[in-house]
Amino acid sequence: MRAEWADSLKDKRSVVKSVINKTRNKFNVSIAEIENQDLHKDITLGFACVTNEARHAQSIVSNVLAFIEANTDAVVVGVETEIL
Repeated sequence: MRAEWADSLKDKRSVVKSVINKTRNKFNVSIAEIENQDLHKDITLGFACVTNEARHAQSIVSNVLAFIEANTDAVVVGVETEIL
């Protein structure tokens, strides 16, 4: 994600914290900032869910991504998905 308006790490942290807490509470997934912690405009989040069906996992991934896009002013610039 990219937060062009973030002028400091403090601005970025407030967005990241909000997105992580809202997503964790709504979907019961593990989510964290995984890269670019020292860059104030770039946000890289990773999340994981556990289920016994690949179709259910894909549904969760899609719903989480849509939720994140709808609940932040930051722009999602790329998505990598891995379902095992």
